Parts: sequence; C-alpha cells; structure tokens
Amino acid sequence: MTTILQINSAARSQGAHSTLLSNELTEKLQQSTSGARVVVRDLYNDSLPHLDDHILGSFFTPADKRTPEQQAVAARSDALIAELQAADVIVIGAPLYNFGISSQLKTYFDFIARAGVTFKYGPTGPEGLVKGKKVYVVSARGGKYLGTPGDSQTPYLTTFLGFLGMTDVTFIYAEGLNMGPDAAEAALAAARDAIAAAAVRTVAA
Repeated sequence: MTTILQINSAARSQGAHSTLLSNELTEKLQQSTSGARVVVRDLYNDSLPHLDDHILGSFFTPADKRTPEQQAVAARSDALIAELQAADVIVIGAPLYNFGISSQLKTYFDFIARAGVTFKYGPTGPEGLVKGKKVYVVSARGGKYLGTPGDSQTPYLTTFLGFLGMTDVTFIYAEGLNMGPDAAEAALAAARDAIAAAAVRTVAA
C-alpha cells in the first residue's frame, strides 16, 4: 500500500494557499493510486518547540541515560521520523515567508534531522538515510521570486531534503498571489496545471 504523508506548515489555521493546493495534490495522488493511505501532519495544530538546551540534550544523550523528560522529547522525534520513513510520497505545503520557510517547518526539520538516524557521516562525508521517497513541495508566494535572489527557499529545501537522502523532489509554485485578482487567478491556475501533471507522472512511474 502506498502511503502519502502531507505536511502542512502554514502559520495560518485557515485559508492558506499552500495548504489548499497541497490538499488538492494529495487528493489527486490518492485518487490515482489504488489503495493509497494518507497521513496528514499539521504543524499548526500540532506545533513543535524550537531547539534549546533541553531538546539538544535529549537528542545527544544515549537512550539508556536519558531522563524521563528527555525520553519524551526523543520519543516525539522518533515518532515523526518513523512517520516520514513509512511514507512513499511526501507532500510539503511550504509558503514563502520572508524569503524562506515558516518557523513551523523549520522546527519540524530540526526534529527529524538526527545524526545516526536520518543521516550519518562517513569517510566520504554525509549520507542521507531517508531514501526512496518521492517529494512534492507546494510553495505559495505573494510575489514572484522564482529564479531571483529573493528565492532562498528553493535551494534551502533542495539542500536539506537531499542531505537526508530525499533527492527526487518536484516543486510546484503558486506565485503572485498578492499581486491582484488576475495575478492570483493565474497563479492558482498554473499551480493546478502542475498538480495535474504531477499526479499523471506519479502514476506513470
């Protein structure tokens, strides 16, 4: 059975275009993949704390030496990693905030980036341990930044996901959403065309 993991990372509980479009992509992928199972990770309603001494200490303390509080932190991270590893297809709703990703998505990444668990270092350098995934990133943007210095989000996500072993990444953009009704309509139409094409490609693969 194919498992689709949808990760919503908008800072808004309602009306986020990245969530709307991610929902549409996940629905099309599920419809086109017989028996597909969908898991939704909502980073707004199930928020994660920012890294601090306690969290870092929990991650780097050997399992048999952790306090109960540290065990709880590590267990939350382990559960997120297990959820990620169990997925075949990953859909990330990633709005562009201040030229980058949301703090919600950054904290999620901090909880899944674990040395010896999702990546490791060897004689030739780092190796990602989250392999064999197809990843879609749905990026909603108020302006048009693709291909400009203002788009630090795309290279960052490509680098981070690749570092963990996820190198098969397709980006779907909805750009110009705040540039007037016509621009917003065109942005959503272009994103939906890309979503339809992505669903077809996934089935063909």
